[in-house]
Amino acid sequence: MASAAEQLAGNLNFGAFSKATELKQRIWFTLIALMVYRLATYVPLPGIDPVALEQMFSQNQGGILGMLDLFNGGAIQRMSIIALGIMPYISSSIIMQLMTSMSASLKELKKEGEAGRRKINQYTRYGTVILCIVQAYAIATGLEQNIALEPGMFFRMTTVITLVGGTMFLVWLGEQITARGVGNGISLIIFAGIVAQLPSAIVQTLDMSARGTLGGPLVIVALLAMIIGVIALIVYVERAQRRVLIQYPKRQQANGMSQGEQSHMPLKLNTAGVIPPIFASSLLLMPMSLAGFASEDSPEWVTTLTALLGPGQPLYLLFYVVGIVFFCFFYTALVFNPEETADNLKKYGGFIPGIRPGKNTAKYLDYVLTRLTVVGAVYLCFVCLLPEILKAQYAIPFYFGGTSLLIVVNVTMDTVGQIHSHLMAHQYEGLMKKSKLRGGKRRRK
Repeated sequence: MASAAEQLAGNLNFGAFSKATELKQRIWFTLIALMVYRLATYVPLPGIDPVALEQMFSQNQGGILGMLDLFNGGAIQRMSIIALGIMPYISSSIIMQLMTSMSASLKELKKEGEAGRRKINQYTRYGTVILCIVQAYAIATGLEQNIALEPGMFFRMTTVITLVGGTMFLVWLGEQITARGVGNGISLIIFAGIVAQLPSAIVQTLDMSARGTLGGPLVIVALLAMIIGVIALIVYVERAQRRVLIQYPKRQQANGMSQGEQSHMPLKLNTAGVIPPIFASSLLLMPMSLAGFASEDSPEWVTTLTALLGPGQPLYLLFYVVGIVFFCFFYTALVFNPEETADNLKKYGGFIPGIRPGKNTAKYLDYVLTRLTVVGAVYLCFVCLLPEILKAQYAIPFYFGGTSLLIVVNVTMDTVGQIHSHLMAHQYEGLMKKSKLRGGKRRRK
């Protein structure tokens, strides 16, 4: 089956695109919103010493600061008003999804339709505010050591209020992009942050090659070939589906013939998406970041743990793989419920050929989904571990990691798919208008 990008390339009509006024407005709105986001990354927090901040970031770049700075487009390096980025909202969404699967009242709320979804979104925003307050207070406390010009309670309060307001502004901006623009707003904000860092990463890589620290031109060629190969693998796997055949009972037609309907249930090979590597990386890099903020007279075990859990170390890679596999199964269980799917099929008369409706169908779907999740977990481990190993060996910039490539490719494919859907809808509306006009002319005759 052709992807949305291939369909767009095959059916692209520039004349229709020029006439699609609504689509152009949506694209322009998206671009302007992303420009606003990029400008916000250059607005610094009040009361910060920029020289001391630069020194601190250079010492802790390999920790969670570097991880979060990748997704925030350099906002942490400049300690801007949106330094927390959009990650608290994503964390709150995951927690809310978990609570929805565990709480009976939230389950019932989810079944209420649009009204229930709005309430859940409101609870997600409340959770975002709580997470932002905790993280902002931790950042303010850490900045007071050597970076704040006037440490004290006033500095903490202003920092917390500013950082919380910055994150909520990004949440609002992402929702506006989703409603009035093209693509998923939250994903596009993360995408813009990663893409904004790529030019500096490319310049840094070329500079390292020119100085001989990277190994020469052959390493650059091999790195480029690896990136192209990984991108091709990501596109192939993200498009891969396991189609479960669904049979519906025969229905009596107008001509007296009875005919059964066949459909399929598409199950993605990587159902969890990019959530597993993001969460696994964040959890693993947390100890090293806390150790970076700690004082010099810390216990010896803190230094030992930091060394063992450093990026590229065997223990780090082992826990990274375990974290990716765990979050793959965890998040897949959250987004797909085999029992609920089996009940819906039974309600509408659908069944899988050779499988009894009800519990047997749920067991079969769980069996298929488990095998797919195993393959998806292996794929994510390979994509994420390969750049980590190369980064540890050749000091390749952080921005060429597997997680960043996953996000960039996935968001690009989703956005192109939405553009294609808007174009197809516009062409369909044009055809309908033409048919109505022709019908009107015939009736006048």
